[in-house]
Amino acid sequence: MKRPPVVVYQGEPGAFSEAALLALLGDGAQPEPKRAFDEVVGAVVSGDAALGLLPVENSLAGVVAPVWDLLGDSPLRVVGETVLPIRLALLALREMDPAGLRRALSHPVALEQCRQFLRRHPRIEPVAVHDTAGAARLVAERGDEEMAAIASTHAAKRYGLVPLEHDIQDRTDNRTRFFLVGRPDEPVPRLHGSTAQSKTALVVEVGDRPGALLDVLEPFARAGINLTHLQSRPAGAPWTYRFYLEVAADAGAPPASEVIREVMRRSQRVRIMGSFLAAGPVRDEGQSES
Repeated sequence: MKRPPVVVYQGEPGAFSEAALLALLGDGAQPEPKRAFDEVVGAVVSGDAALGLLPVENSLAGVVAPVWDLLGDSPLRVVGETVLPIRLALLALREMDPAGLRRALSHPVALEQCRQFLRRHPRIEPVAVHDTAGAARLVAERGDEEMAAIASTHAAKRYGLVPLEHDIQDRTDNRTRFFLVGRPDEPVPRLHGSTAQSKTALVVEVGDRPGALLDVLEPFARAGINLTHLQSRPAGAPWTYRFYLEVAADAGAPPASEVIREVMRRSQRVRIMGSFLAAGPVRDEGQSES
């Protein structure tokens, strides 16, 4: 029997990225953890992995800028997306009063999602580490009873920790969106939870002149194509910018194909990062805990 393809993700076993990967691909993938985002991209570019899963946006903390920068400079294409509910818990070595804690370890994005909780507990110092599940592992290994992790309850079970408080994220509708990326020649596997709605991600660079961005966006509006995402990031030279766009259309089908050709004529550089099926409705049935 043919083994499923290796799919890399940032984090450690028990991380939310692993949960998102399994939600999107099920048993059609061999998950393999990597410590950093650039290691995920590098493994896919080199062919050591077939695909990679990367977080691109959180509903509370905003975009994951380093990932967009990596993808904008890479040859990889976006082949799918998924959205995962993120439910965070305070995990410690034993049952205790949180007032006895002095440090809480977690990924920087997760710490951003728990600002209200941390304001209510000013004696707890937030400490950024590479991953939520990695934070749970570090707390378990170090054995410091004044140290806690902010991670999923699945990570608590995996590393033998006790949840002191559940759902400490700032909002109950906390969500993270992930891109599945691959090389241009890599076949796209069967994806779970996708809709029939196509989306396209593009990176666009324009000249430094009045109305340059408007010139890029106007053709989409004229064609009735919805713009679902727009952000700017620094480009190669100081004080120059590239724009990341997502539109609700397939780049290979009209009218989007004609619009994109027009956008290319109006821009200095355009790269189609990929067309893919949009993620379906989010179901919060405990999948964020796995």
